[in-house]
Amino acid sequence: MKDDYFAVILDWKMPNMDGIETARQIRKRIGKEITIIVLTSYEFSEIEEEAKAAGVDAFIAKPLFRSRLTATLRQFTSGRKEKTARNYLEKLSESDYTGKKILLVEDNELNREIAGEILQMTGAKVETAENGKIAVEKVEASPEGLYDLVFMDIQMPVMNGYEATAAIRSLPGEKGKLPIVAMTANAFAEDVQLAKNTGMNGHIAKPLDMNKLNDVLENWL
Repeated sequence: MKDDYFAVILDWKMPNMDGIETARQIRKRIGKEITIIVLTSYEFSEIEEEAKAAGVDAFIAKPLFRSRLTATLRQFTSGRKEKTARNYLEKLSESDYTGKKILLVEDNELNREIAGEILQMTGAKVETAENGKIAVEKVEASPEGLYDLVFMDIQMPVMNGYEATAAIRSLPGEKGKLPIVAMTANAFAEDVQLAKNTGMNGHIAKPLDMNKLNDVLENWL
């Protein structure tokens, strides 16, 4: 796991096992080779001592703001943490996709914020949609060539990613040929094949692998 993830962002209040205990178990199994951040809507000063003893590196208060998220993530890609947190985000931010526009389709607000912020580090502009229906409407109403790439979640309300992809593929002209990459927690072979069958151009599993994300961006942008 320590080779797969740059950081883990944990909610503090969760059923069965809270964020502090989760951090403690991650540290027990993985050691210090990963950054752990706790996200909380509560005053974290009361848990700070216990959390740090459990191995938490930082806190981010809710509601989540891009500036706060960026500052925290950049803190752990600095030279101070370079040996323990692989410098994925700085590698990604070295890319320059200025002038490119990405449509990020994701129903989870926190996931949208985090993925959007990471993508914008490359200089690309990011527009979001909360479900597949909104994504199809945005593409259909857009000027030809507005979007360069779509990241499409699969499990969404109203219209899922497969349905949305099929609808986009039925659009005339260049809109119907827009590169669409599945972004989903389902990474089984049948899911990958289903994504291809519905007209998707690629597949990236969640949580996002920064190396894989970089490859996708290089390939399509």
